[in-house]
Amino acid sequence: MIVNKSLFNYYLIEDAPDGDITTKAIFDKNVSLVTAHLIAKDKIVISGMQTIHQLFKDKFKKLKLKVIKKNGAWAKKGELIAVIKGPVSELLLAERLLLNIIQHLSGIATTTAKFVKLAQKYDVKILDTRKVMPGFRTEAKQAVIDGGGWNHRIGLSDQYLIKDNHIEAAGSVTQAINKVKSHRNKSKNKNKIEVEVKNLAEFKEALNLTPDIILLDNMNTTQIKKMVQLRNAKTKKKGCPALEISGGVNLKNIKRYLPLGVERISVGALTHSIKAADISLLVV
Repeated sequence: MIVNKSLFNYYLIEDAPDGDITTKAIFDKNVSLVTAHLIAKDKIVISGMQTIHQLFKDKFKKLKLKVIKKNGAWAKKGELIAVIKGPVSELLLAERLLLNIIQHLSGIATTTAKFVKLAQKYDVKILDTRKVMPGFRTEAKQAVIDGGGWNHRIGLSDQYLIKDNHIEAAGSVTQAINKVKSHRNKSKNKNKIEVEVKNLAEFKEALNLTPDIILLDNMNTTQIKKMVQLRNAKTKKKGCPALEISGGVNLKNIKRYLPLGVERISVGALTHSIKAADISLLVV
């Protein structure tokens, strides 16, 4: 469900500040109901149905949505995804907006599913990032889940993530981690602590301070193997701290990272540069 419903108002004002003048010119407002089908034009994973339902509930109350393929389900090329019934005037006003939403979110879910399929046998979690279009984060992160992936932190308030700029400003990895641990203890929250490292020296420093997760940023496979070995030799509990790879991972190169022994791979491309799913809406 969309968090900020006022976004629906913005989308409609942006697209049709004076209504849909073409549809107004052709059709009477009280024209009889029409039926439209949402059709998959390629093999895709569905996401966004809850957002479309909310859109209709808030802005297009006369449109009725019958979901055939639920969020997280695969749809084959040519398969029926959903049936929409209602006045043609409302349907055509909503058409581009609802297609933009479901195409974008299903694109995220489909791309995520492709990563997850490759990672499954290695027991590696595929995670998203905060690289999401503003105002659409809740939906995008749900789409990642629909594709079988995992959410990284939702925002800046639900997990500590010490990045390179924090470390530079704090003076060292040790200073930054100790300050975060002190803050967590004082605020009595249970948020995990993750620290990003860029070389072996920073990794060793972080490892000695036992954060929950160490993020290996833009490392090559040789560096990652070495760090996995050091972590495994130092800790008694398997996968503690968890190791995460990030930076430049894509469907073409992920196979080189999967066997290295990390627990997590975060992929910005899941949400910031996906290909929209090919879905059409046809009046029948």
